[in-house]
Amino acid sequence: MKASDLFIKALENEGVEYIFGIPGEENLDFLESLRTSKIKLILTRHEQGAGFMAATYGRLTGKVGVCLATLGPGATNFATAAAYAQLGGMPMLMITGQKPIKKSKQGRFQIIDIVGMMKPMTKYAKQVVNGNNIPSMVREAFKIATTERPGAVHIELPEDIAEEEVEDNIYPVQNFRYPQADKTAVLDAIKMIEKAKRPLLLVGAGANRNRIGDALINFINETGIPFFSTQMGKGVIDENHKLCLSTAALSSGDFIHCAIERADLIINVGHDVIEKPPFFMENHEGATEVLHVNFFPSEVDDTYFPQLDVIGDIAGNIEAFTNAISKQEHWDFDYYIRMVSEIKTHLSKYFGDTRFPILPQRAVRTIRQILDDKDIVTLDNGVYKIWFARNYRCALPNTLLLDNALATMGAGLPSGMAAKMVKPNSKVVCVCGDGGFMMNSQEMETAVRLNLDLTVIILNDNSYGMIKWKQAGMGFENYGLDLGNPDFVKYAQSYGASGHRPTSCEDFAQILDKCVNGKGVHLIDLAVDYSLNHSILNDLLAKKQCMI
Repeated sequence: MKASDLFIKALENEGVEYIFGIPGEENLDFLESLRTSKIKLILTRHEQGAGFMAATYGRLTGKVGVCLATLGPGATNFATAAAYAQLGGMPMLMITGQKPIKKSKQGRFQIIDIVGMMKPMTKYAKQVVNGNNIPSMVREAFKIATTERPGAVHIELPEDIAEEEVEDNIYPVQNFRYPQADKTAVLDAIKMIEKAKRPLLLVGAGANRNRIGDALINFINETGIPFFSTQMGKGVIDENHKLCLSTAALSSGDFIHCAIERADLIINVGHDVIEKPPFFMENHEGATEVLHVNFFPSEVDDTYFPQLDVIGDIAGNIEAFTNAISKQEHWDFDYYIRMVSEIKTHLSKYFGDTRFPILPQRAVRTIRQILDDKDIVTLDNGVYKIWFARNYRCALPNTLLLDNALATMGAGLPSGMAAKMVKPNSKVVCVCGDGGFMMNSQEMETAVRLNLDLTVIILNDNSYGMIKWKQAGMGFENYGLDLGNPDFVKYAQSYGASGHRPTSCEDFAQILDKCVNGKGVHLIDLAVDYSLNHSILNDLLAKKQCMI
């Protein structure tokens, strides 16, 4: 068979459903092989959008999302998506084309070292130089992409290799299971927890894997130890649980940090150094100790140096804790329990505010009230992400897709599109700032062409609001960050989508309810007011209301 046929057969062997991307002339053999495959090509309007969709597919399914681009400019457009998947722990394979490598009549036209470019941003990047090696390269790439810590991989397929005649030699897919930690480490961890007076459980991004959520819920219910999460750990355990302290959306100073600072032990499950630190360790006697429970050892730096690592299958190790640990009479969770109520009261402070343009807290509340627990919100990147992380309670994993790793703008819309494809029975709302939306707004056409039922909310303040907020916070004058936006309603309509512009908080709620329960792609241009950000956050940082 032809090498490109073998490549497609290897992808089918891995269970690939979709390939997102934009083919070029260097991919034409691959494209012809794909034409008769059961794998579906999702043609996008930009390679970056394709990469974001593939990464989100990986994030939601745990399987490898696949995207395709040509050489040169098509491949370089994958750079941000590669970093997005790599930092976010999302399994993704990028396939790029290349000019013939055996001989060339075009000199260096469009040729740059894409494999060299990808190596620092991926777990694996190689060029195919012999078509017979394709099955082993694909199997290796998929295995590397999905093993902890998941991330991005890259294979470059030159066009002369793609048309080679090769032998059929597909490798079987083998499931992999992590071993549990050494028994001594588990026993030491149990002693550490039982000795503590005020242990607290932290759920990190790496805990968002199959089986871990159930193991953690059993541990919490059996021990009564309260918990909180990082931004990318939201929903691993139902945040409506009576022992949930909420999410650490700020690095320090929020109400939740009043509780964190009272802990003498933090059981840190699935910690990922990519996220902004949910707490800072201090190197002095009497400081809070940390138990690191993860698939891999801790990385020590000035803010994180755990006293004990428990390495291996997280779910198995948590189950071992649950089976062997004994509740201790000296455990004191009274402050945490009181803080649960205090945090809920504080988070709801602006839920009923009716001013318009809308406050972000009211927008979050409205979206949360209209959506069911299984429905999905995807976020682009902006200051509103803080308010969603703090105020949007998740009952299930992967129902609030925010990026606390690369934190790139432009990913929100493609991420929402992929989420709807993966979870067709869930309503999907994509929330973007006006700046981030325009970075990949062309994918509205893709969403319409795919007949997706998708609601896009643009929080519109006619500026790059996050940077403008930081600028003001540093005492600088407003300069260089205001935008001139198109008429977003007409813009949506030009793609064949429906456009809406609410004029009040009540109007927004009615429009949103109609959109998420309707068909097709809807865009809501929602004017937002960030003017209270500084006063609210200053109140948090002052911590004047922390209970004693």
